Amino acid sequence: MTTPHPTPYAAAHIIKEIGRGKKGARSMSRDDARELYAAMLDGRVSDLELGGILLAMRIKGESVDEIAGFLDAAEASFAPLHAPAGGCAPVIIPSYNGARKMANLTALLALLLAREGVPVLVHGVPHDPGRVATAEVLAELGIAPACNHAEAEALLAAGKPAFITIDALAPKLAHMLSLRRRLGVRNSTHTLVKIMQPFAGPALRLVSYTHPEYLEMLGEYFTTAVDPARGDAFLMRGTEGETVANANKGQKIDWFHGHQRTVLVEKAVEAEENIVLPEDKSATATAAWIASVLRGDVPVPASIAEQVAQCTKAARAL
Repeated sequence: MTTPHPTPYAAAHIIKEIGRGKKGARSMSRDDARELYAAMLDGRVSDLELGGILLAMRIKGESVDEIAGFLDAAEASFAPLHAPAGGCAPVIIPSYNGARKMANLTALLALLLAREGVPVLVHGVPHDPGRVATAEVLAELGIAPACNHAEAEALLAAGKPAFITIDALAPKLAHMLSLRRRLGVRNSTHTLVKIMQPFAGPALRLVSYTHPEYLEMLGEYFTTAVDPARGDAFLMRGTEGETVANANKGQKIDWFHGHQRTVLVEKAVEAEENIVLPEDKSATATAAWIASVLRGDVPVPASIAEQVAQCTKAARAL
């Protein structure tokens, strides 16, 4: 029995609206954005049109309705994960940037949360040229990626932090991310994977931003467009794009719950004292430093300890 070819999606009418440049372009409705992105994920958009869409959105920037529609399609493109039974919702840590100027301490955040009994899912890329990826630090700590959803769920049920690559979590999204190598620039999928909620039930997602316009857009999304039953998120400025707090200076953290925004942590202006981070930013040296923190030989940076406390409190409240 032959598999029927997917019905092509003619995207010219969409490109006509979004491809008029930053000032002349018009945004899609949520329904149109969902339909378009679903067709893109299913391979129903030709390469020519797909390239035009990705570049047009890169120039125009996403509206709240477009991000909401894209996310609707993105989260429907893979089977949701199921959190372990218990009194604590999982915390979702996306890791797609890595670090090059500072030690990547995302793994420390995940391990500290797991030590508090919080189910932790880290998802991201296995490596990023020129940067130290969280996956590489976790590997040095003896934590291998889950091969599939079932393995990730088993790790969470055992009280261990789970790391899963985007390829194993959501293959269609992974393909869209891979187009960066062909086009030379990021696309909307790089935003989607950082804010998606891959669990069937409530979870706390950690979300970071690097550009001020994304702070406003994401703030509006989490207060108007997200499903309030699944919309809990902490939003803060990224540490080189990662969602772990800066070990030298804490960032402001906003909590979005039930379409309401609450400031949990005000921005710290003074650098912490007595924090000696590893000078060697390699995955090996970073993992060794994290291990020393977990043993108690080195104190947990106050900003990260505060982030762990706030995450734990919110996860238990959910």
